[in-house]
Amino acid sequence: MSRVEDAGTDAGADVGTGTGTRAGTGSVAARAVSPLWTFGLLRSELTTTFRRWRTLALLGVLAAVPVLIGIAIKIETGDGGSVGGGGQGGPAFLTQITNNGLFLVFAALAATLPVFLPMAVGVVAGDSVAGEANAGTLRYLLVAPAGRTRLLLAKYTATLVFCLAATVAVAVSALIVGALLFPLGEVTTISGTRISFGEGLLRALLIALVVAASLIGLAALGLFVSTLTNSGIAAMATTVGLVITVQILDTIPQLHGIHPYLFPHYWLSFADLLREPFYWDDVLRNLGLQGVYAAVFGSAAWARFTAKDISA
Repeated sequence: MSRVEDAGTDAGADVGTGTGTRAGTGSVAARAVSPLWTFGLLRSELTTTFRRWRTLALLGVLAAVPVLIGIAIKIETGDGGSVGGGGQGGPAFLTQITNNGLFLVFAALAATLPVFLPMAVGVVAGDSVAGEANAGTLRYLLVAPAGRTRLLLAKYTATLVFCLAATVAVAVSALIVGALLFPLGEVTTISGTRISFGEGLLRALLIALVVAASLIGLAALGLFVSTLTNSGIAAMATTVGLVITVQILDTIPQLHGIHPYLFPHYWLSFADLLREPFYWDDVLRNLGLQGVYAAVFGSAAWARFTAKDISA
């Protein structure tokens, strides 16, 4: 079944409800605003995204990162040694993994968020529109009564679902590996207080959701880049290149004035959710900044896509 046929399956009953040419035209208009059509379009986008071997490979690589970290720490500490490191973020979490495997979740998220997660999201977001145009399927999707706005929203939603799936893949893999290789128990927070393992799991879930939400600005940026070209490879490379460039800019001290406005600047603020009590300031700044990026580049993507000449 083709992508257009699959997207239209749920709304297909709306087409034959009228008689004659005028009634048929009205049925097409009805299908254009049918919630069933919107659901079918979104389902088609999700199915297409997660059936691609590239997507499955990205999720597999992300899930493998905690395995490698866990095995490396287990080997290093097998003779009773300790993991070196300090400061905030990944290294601070690494020192706690041998005492509590739950910290592998936090360490894995801290290790993948600056590089692996944004690159994976950049590939999926960059290919969302440009890949369809390059394959010649975008024109046929627009011939169906989807509407450009609904199609763009469906693609952005599918990208956000991938953000969540990618984060969950890292977190679940880290939790399984941590439980197999290290002991589990009460969690010592960054503030030095101890909380139960159950509460630690809830905080791990909250942190995973915050990490996934930290990628919504990048998803909108990638979607915008994807509307600028008909080459999926070019869009993916440009999006990933922008991620690398912005992160380099965020490390240059002389540019400290613009750092708070760069979308990756507050990514590691999720560590504040391991304090007692929670320290929300930077977390909220991060979420607010992601919302601004999503609004700005989402609007730019809509303006570009609705005016774009789809000739292939």
